[in-house]
Amino acid sequence: MRDAGLGAGPDKARFVSQMFSRIARHYDLMNGLMTFGMHHSWRRAAARQTIPSPEGPALDLATGTGDLALELRETHPHRNIVGADFSEGMLAVAREKIHHAGGNGRIRLVAADALALPFEDRAFACVTSAFLLRNLADLRQGLAEMRRVTRPGGRVVALEITQVEAPGLRPLFRFYFHRVVPRIGRLVARDGEAYAYLPQSVDRFLSPADLAHLMESVGLRGVTWRRLGLGSVTIHTGIA
Repeated sequence: MRDAGLGAGPDKARFVSQMFSRIARHYDLMNGLMTFGMHHSWRRAAARQTIPSPEGPALDLATGTGDLALELRETHPHRNIVGADFSEGMLAVAREKIHHAGGNGRIRLVAADALALPFEDRAFACVTSAFLLRNLADLRQGLAEMRRVTRPGGRVVALEITQVEAPGLRPLFRFYFHRVVPRIGRLVARDGEAYAYLPQSVDRFLSPADLAHLMESVGLRGVTWRRLGLGSVTIHTGIA
């Protein structure tokens, strides 16, 4: 029996993988509608956090439909980029998008589990993720894997949705996220379950300060974070 709440309990990884494959063809449209188009600027800001990293390839973990991998390509014209995801449906959309964007030569897509990455230690100069962490069945293990595959001095950057804390905005955000977004999901993506899971996963997730502490506990140094999108998203950056 599934635990209370969507995507909770021991079957979370399977639930999340199947969910993202179901919504893959509507994912970009839903992101644009839900964020009023701001998600592109958030990914761009996340990619720029990797600029001080040493030489070497970049890894975009849970690359989804490839938007952050493409931002990394623009930010780092000299780097090769690997986009990894465990949802075949998402990877199929990413392959089409990257092909049309002319990124095939520098972006390689692979199927991979974020909790057991098929890469050697210190294989990448930087590792990014967008909206991955709250979907992990074992957050500490996922962060440890990101740290393991990053070279000394490289950046680990995580873009994530967070709960709005500003008193005046918090009730409005909760109403929008819990009531409006699932309805949009049912109408546009025809998947109410996936977009009911979204606000539940944010409610269960760590605060930005607690996430920073957890990142430091797996060996990342100098972890910083900042809010964007009226406080609804954060970018955390740590140094390997």
